[in-house]
Amino acid sequence: MKIGLFFGSFNPIHMGHLIIANTMLEYTDLENIWFVVSPQNPFKKSSSLLHEFDRLEMVRLSVGYNYKMKVSEVEFGLPKPNYTIDTLTYLQEKYPKDEFALIIGEDNLFQFPKWKNYERILEFFSLYVYPRPDTEESELKKHPKVKMVDLPLLDISATFIRNAVKNGKSIQFLVTPEVEVFIKQKNFYL
Repeated sequence: MKIGLFFGSFNPIHMGHLIIANTMLEYTDLENIWFVVSPQNPFKKSSSLLHEFDRLEMVRLSVGYNYKMKVSEVEFGLPKPNYTIDTLTYLQEKYPKDEFALIIGEDNLFQFPKWKNYERILEFFSLYVYPRPDTEESELKKHPKVKMVDLPLLDISATFIRNAVKNGKSIQFLVTPEVEVFIKQKNFYL
């Protein structure tokens, strides 16, 4: 099976993430999408993140019963901060019959050469890249393992959602109803 790995802190997961995942399933050769919740992104401060299990629960609530989408906590058992190459190596060893690809935003493509062992990632895995507004051009667009996917241009960010909650604004339609209720019940981002 060809599986797209959508890594993220998902702090919180929002409709943009779900639209990207669904569009990838509908318009590419990916058969499944795994949302890989990262406990600690090496490029982000951990102090700004909700607890990893709360973020995992929000992803579970968002994905619901979509049989083509799976929530993965694989990085919870790996050293922190974890690097994508380590997770990919682990998954490929654990699921040798499956083919894995990364789903990343075009903004991350420009930053990709800063990732640990990025050349090795490109040697063994494809990148499915969705457009992001105001991104710098990357030479990697021409790489044979990089697939630019024509998706609606979305500019929804978790930062915007966290600030909206903090300022008492509605986040309806930015997150699933289940996640909106979960955030309110737990008093997150206040």
